[in-house]
Amino acid sequence: MADERLLAFRFDCGAPWLNLLATRGRAFGGRPVERLYSPARLTEWLARGELAPARAADRSDLERARELRETLRALALPTVAGDPPPADAAAALTGFLAAHDDPVRLATGDRLTRPAPATATAALARVARQAVDHLTGPGRHTLKTCPELDCRAVFADTTDRRRWCPSPACASRGRVRALRARRGDGPASPPAR
Repeated sequence: MADERLLAFRFDCGAPWLNLLATRGRAFGGRPVERLYSPARLTEWLARGELAPARAADRSDLERARELRETLRALALPTVAGDPPPADAAAALTGFLAAHDDPVRLATGDRLTRPAPATATAALARVARQAVDHLTGPGRHTLKTCPELDCRAVFADTTDRRRWCPSPACASRGRVRALRARRGDGPASPPAR
């Protein structure tokens, strides 16, 4: 049961590209949790995010998804901290987007729609474009990083009230640590970022 909860996808970070970052849980801890462990899991994640490709993901798509995720993480963390982004990560994202053009074609009907991406990589290109818009536009000011040192998840906080990521585990650990620090029983809570 605990393994199932750890492997569950998170769709609570505020945007699909942020949810992609959450496909690797406890990313900075001693035992990270890889939620994209197979092409089928990538296909499932894309489908649950309404980006189901016409063709199921394969091993190369899975590798690209993981690379994109870590490239976006490398750009998101300094953006939140107000630090300069690494040039190599920006170049990698620019190269990925240049190689995977996915022109917008809209259709009307009961609602406005866009045709399904042909491949998992085309779906990932849509996620990457959203990340670029978020990281370079006014939405970047809503981004926060969870202060839990093993988590450091990036999430959107439009209310500016959240301290921890949406994971209840991070908030619980942080509150317990803060209570112990106030009582003098343990170390203080990590600083907010």
